[in-house]
Amino acid sequence: MPELLLELFSEEIPARMQGNAARDLERMAKERLTEAGFGDAVLRTYAGPRRLTLVVEDLPAAQADRAEEVKGPREGAPPQALEGFLRKNNLTQDNLTVRDGVYYATLSAKGRPTAEIIAEMVEAIVRGFPWPKSMKWGTSTLRWVRPLQRIACVFGGEVVAFEIDGIKSGNLTEGHRFMGGDRKPFAVKDFAAYRDRLKAHFVVLDANERRATILERAKQVCAAKGLELVEDEGLLQEVSGLAEWPVPILGDMDPGFLDLPPEVIRTSMRTHQKYFAVRDPKTGNLAPHFVVVANIEASDGGKALAAGNARVLSARLNDARFFWDEDRKVGFEPWLKKLEGVTFHAKLGTMAERVDRIVALAKQIAPLVGADPAKAAEAARLAKADLASGMVGEFPELQGLMGGYYGRAAKLDGAIADAVRDHYKPQGPNDAVPGGALESAVALADKLEMLTGFFSIGEKPSGSRDPYALRRAALGVIRITLENGYRFGLKALASAEMIEFFVDRLKVVLRDQGKRHDLVDAVFALGDDDLVRVVARVEALDAFLKTDDGANLLAGFKRASNILKAEEKKGPLPTGAVNLGLPGLVDEEGALAAMVQRTGNDIDAALKTEDFAAAMVSLAKLRAPVDAFFDKVLVNSDNPAERDNRLKLLGQVRDLMGRVADFSLISG
Repeated sequence: MPELLLELFSEEIPARMQGNAARDLERMAKERLTEAGFGDAVLRTYAGPRRLTLVVEDLPAAQADRAEEVKGPREGAPPQALEGFLRKNNLTQDNLTVRDGVYYATLSAKGRPTAEIIAEMVEAIVRGFPWPKSMKWGTSTLRWVRPLQRIACVFGGEVVAFEIDGIKSGNLTEGHRFMGGDRKPFAVKDFAAYRDRLKAHFVVLDANERRATILERAKQVCAAKGLELVEDEGLLQEVSGLAEWPVPILGDMDPGFLDLPPEVIRTSMRTHQKYFAVRDPKTGNLAPHFVVVANIEASDGGKALAAGNARVLSARLNDARFFWDEDRKVGFEPWLKKLEGVTFHAKLGTMAERVDRIVALAKQIAPLVGADPAKAAEAARLAKADLASGMVGEFPELQGLMGGYYGRAAKLDGAIADAVRDHYKPQGPNDAVPGGALESAVALADKLEMLTGFFSIGEKPSGSRDPYALRRAALGVIRITLENGYRFGLKALASAEMIEFFVDRLKVVLRDQGKRHDLVDAVFALGDDDLVRVVARVEALDAFLKTDDGANLLAGFKRASNILKAEEKKGPLPTGAVNLGLPGLVDEEGALAAMVQRTGNDIDAALKTEDFAAAMVSLAKLRAPVDAFFDKVLVNSDNPAERDNRLKLLGQVRDLMGRVADFSLISG
């Protein structure tokens, strides 16, 4: 079948927009092709600094002829309804059939050439493309991320002819802006030729290939000098969108800058210059070098490029040195004073007021995690001070980290400096949690204050909207608590609404570990708010329900619960002890009552020592007598005494299982 090749060629597309642009192009094309009846087509998209490319395989030359039955009004409907139906579909009454008292018509449509559909599709995509930011140029009414210069659209080797705001489609593209001979546009007829000719003209079309090339060659230029690349996935993603023909070059940095904190050097390189840092593999420390990714193969092997970039880097690092030196002269107290004039949120006051709330929480949390309350309060008081520093003003991503460095430079207690440094952790799923008790106390206080504050003013997350990253804060509290094994109840620190939010976040954590979300609900329903204990219960319950005993006992619980619910609608259930001396007592009834008594004691003992696996082992002993009871015993006996006795027994089974979890909330 014919192949479609579409290239939208423009001035430079920002690297951060390229990935989403490729996905949007594929989505928009897929939607329109599916509407046209081409849902089986195979689509691929590519994005680079100057072009978006779409390739579609398995497209027929034309649509198939189509016939569709449409339903009209009922016989006897007002005449206007029938007239409107006929007019809408360009029919006469002779075209209608009647079935079950309803008018039907069969509409036929002759298939259109695919090229016509493609032309309409491309115009709709170009005019409706969802760039985060777009612009107009000249007299054009078209909006695009940067001026759109050319549209290549070839289907089955032939140009699909159309024009969008003065830009005529064709079969021309071009290679590298500076390399590749005369650099004139050249014609293409299919994707294979397009990709190969672009590479011959120094353009790597595939972003994944560009990333792999950058990483491999950057490692090679480092290894040639006995050095090691400091890998940075985010930076790698970005620079792969900046160069069509990426050429990593090793440059030299003034060694005098190595007395700056390494994070400052790396951040300056990454943020301003898009350079990769380099380390000495023998020491693990940064080396006085960097890797820059050029977009050209220089005749001198990149020496001039490296030298020029080294000069620019020195200027940037001189700025960083200035901030480093000046900040250490100022210190924490003047910064804290500045925070009094910084608004955190219109409804939550200044940053200084927020600090006061974090201090109070840190003092409250410290004993719960084994930290010194006085030190926790002092660390919390200083934690946000570096927000007013020059370095963090220049590099906001270094907040907290610089506070730790400045704390040590000011001869603060090392543990307090570490707590200041780590109080934002963890900032993502791959970030480590604070390890020490003092660091944890301040980190928990920071996140709980954030949650408490925004929940109190009704700014909780909804749907995909979470402007204050409260989900991340809740996950941080959960991870710090679980990974360090801290034993405290959330209810002392969080509102009921926040507890529900934590339950939802805990479900996410456990789901990623393969645990069922309904088990979290079943355990939280007991009122337990100790996260460590909750997770231990969930893990034991999860293991139990994967066994035959667990699955069958759950089924028995559901059956008992349904019987009891039905009886509760008739009136209060009977209470009190089961009468084991009742005339007509069935053996299976007595056996279940005896097992409930024995396992009840065992389960209580296991729960008291938090041996939840042992509690599940004891619970499993109920499986056989419960099965036998339902097999041999009629609960709704005609004898009221027998019926009451058996309902009491089922109530005891339900209550006993309810000590472990609320089994009514477990699916299955």
